[in-house]
Amino acid sequence: MSFILKQPSVLPGFALTLGFTLFYLGVIVLIPLSGLFVKTSTLPWEQFWGITTTPRAIASYQLTFGASFVGAIINGLFGSIIAWVLVRYQFPGRSAIDALVDLPFALPTAVSGITLAAIYSSNGWIGRFLEPLGIKVAFTPLGILVALTFIGLPFVVRTVQPVLQDLDKEVEEAAATLGANRWQTFRAVIVPELWPALLTGIAMAFARSVGEYGSVIFIAGNMPLKSEITPLLIMTKLEQYDYAGATALGVVMLVVSFVLALAINLLQWWSSTRHMNQ
Repeated sequence: MSFILKQPSVLPGFALTLGFTLFYLGVIVLIPLSGLFVKTSTLPWEQFWGITTTPRAIASYQLTFGASFVGAIINGLFGSIIAWVLVRYQFPGRSAIDALVDLPFALPTAVSGITLAAIYSSNGWIGRFLEPLGIKVAFTPLGILVALTFIGLPFVVRTVQPVLQDLDKEVEEAAATLGANRWQTFRAVIVPELWPALLTGIAMAFARSVGEYGSVIFIAGNMPLKSEITPLLIMTKLEQYDYAGATALGVVMLVVSFVLALAINLLQWWSSTRHMNQ
């Protein structure tokens, strides 16, 4: 007669921990989101459609999602380079640069927005050199892109960095001994390992940027149909006590963000599955 020894668990049983998980997610995530949809459901369909498809609302969608997507792609490129430098090279000041990556996490968003607006204004440290070139950053859509890139960078770096640390250099050396050049090694060995983590970082940066408010309003200019983001439009409706209209815009942003995040996750899953099958 054999006995199966059950490995002891540090945490309590599965039922208790699962119950706590569902309770916590319900209170923190599901109930607020349900309230958003419940409040929006008080609007007739015609009124909901009218609020969410006004030219001002559509312009804010285009700017918010467009700038967030472009900022996430920029962070995907340069964030990967930063992570590569921090992992693969030793140089003076490396620890300081590594700590600076987390600065957007530590700074209050309002402070970030005020600082960026001051730096990129026409008489700022950087703006004064861009102004003669005809490049205006502060109080334009370009300023919004700068702010969203700033707050999204740590997500890519901190997601890619652990994967690079765990990547065995001997695999690259083996590829080199088999005759692969640097580009072939990077494309066939490194990129497949980094791709799922990179997509995750881009998705997180995008999701963070879509809902950003504090660091954007100080550098955006906030001009309707030109430099007004959707979160600001939602705040405007809340200040006008138009709670149903604000939740209607929130539902649109939530649904679009969920669909885009789902698409990115499916792409990540497909990429991981394909890599495992090869």
